[in-house]
Amino acid sequence: MKIGYDHGELDFIVPNGRLLGVLEPNKVEIGLTGAEAVEYALDHPIGDVKVEEKVRPGDKVCIIASDITRPMPSRTALPPLVKRLNAGGIPDSDMVIVFGLGSHRKHTEEEKKYLIGELYGRIECVDSDPDDVVRLGVTKHGTPVDIFRRVAESDFIICTGNIEYHYFAGYSGGAKAVMPGVSTPDAIRVNHSMMVGAEAYAGNMLSPVRQDIEEAGDILGIDYILNAVLDEHKQIIYCVAGDVTAAHRRGAAFLDKLYRIPLKEQADIVVVSPGGYPKDQNMYQAQKALDNSKHAVKDGGTIIWVAGCKEGLGSALFEKWMTSYSPEEMIENIRNDFKLGAHKAAAIALVMKKAEICLVSELPDDFVRSMGFIPFSSLEQAFAQATLKQGEDSTVYVMPYGGSTLPIFEGEQQKMR
Repeated sequence: MKIGYDHGELDFIVPNGRLLGVLEPNKVEIGLTGAEAVEYALDHPIGDVKVEEKVRPGDKVCIIASDITRPMPSRTALPPLVKRLNAGGIPDSDMVIVFGLGSHRKHTEEEKKYLIGELYGRIECVDSDPDDVVRLGVTKHGTPVDIFRRVAESDFIICTGNIEYHYFAGYSGGAKAVMPGVSTPDAIRVNHSMMVGAEAYAGNMLSPVRQDIEEAGDILGIDYILNAVLDEHKQIIYCVAGDVTAAHRRGAAFLDKLYRIPLKEQADIVVVSPGGYPKDQNMYQAQKALDNSKHAVKDGGTIIWVAGCKEGLGSALFEKWMTSYSPEEMIENIRNDFKLGAHKAAAIALVMKKAEICLVSELPDDFVRSMGFIPFSSLEQAFAQATLKQGEDSTVYVMPYGGSTLPIFEGEQQKMR
């Protein structure tokens, strides 16, 4: 088989009798795509009426949109939504598009134009501002619900975004546009500090992080959502609209049909790649594939992480944590003081507690060792070392698109419950 690596591929052979499976996305029939999928979702809302039937003339409508770091194609999804709002008696002048920055930087005007396309210049669009918020309450976990004023003071709030797996919030989408989207760094730190809990993992709707996010959304009051599922080319292949919970759950169920891989057993060795460039250009980007692979490997097993990382680690704070702290220290530090960037190091630390990690990359060997990984320049050498440790009859899974496939081992989920 071939494993993506940087701009090319690596050939790989698993000896007879040892391969438990190649974990790839499921074959799912795709219906409408792009703007047509959006129109269909708006025509068939889930758990609610059509948005044009719900708004009232005079309402000040706020549409929360994803920022430039997220793959949601708002330029495709938002025009059909705005058309419906116009039909419901809401003029352009009574709408605002708020880009949910979370803890990210502000946009340039060119970036705003790129994000919303034909709507730029028609609808007011602004970045969320963590320094201009309204305190609406506090969640049971203690997360302050401090929401950007333009959102909090709107009459009708619509959350948009894409639904994908999130390695500690379970899923993106839904109320995540609010928390962390239009919240504050302090609120994000409190919410994300739960990432090291046993229930905070990809594909778990009961993740305490997601439950806290949805409680914050309830406190604000979200009137409607428009969420999409994207393919590997970041194109809309499925869309949902309507009630913030019911519609989100329907979208997540479709995502599961596409990318969730149920496993009857875990393997001694898992070979995982993000799929090559651009997903393996740095370790920060490649981390998602590693995190997904942990569900397919046995406790005490070996993960062979195939990621070129030609651009290094991708974040200065992430690199500092990876090279300065032990896995135990990273987990404890992030629990007590969440820091964006460092949180990915803590996520890797959780994987390191479960399995040995062999890294096939372009990074210098000593640097790789300083992070607690075993360095290799070839996949064959890494596999030989893993076999030496795990045994000649050790079992193997291969995940050629590790960032897009989520293995779910039945025994692991039962243990967590």
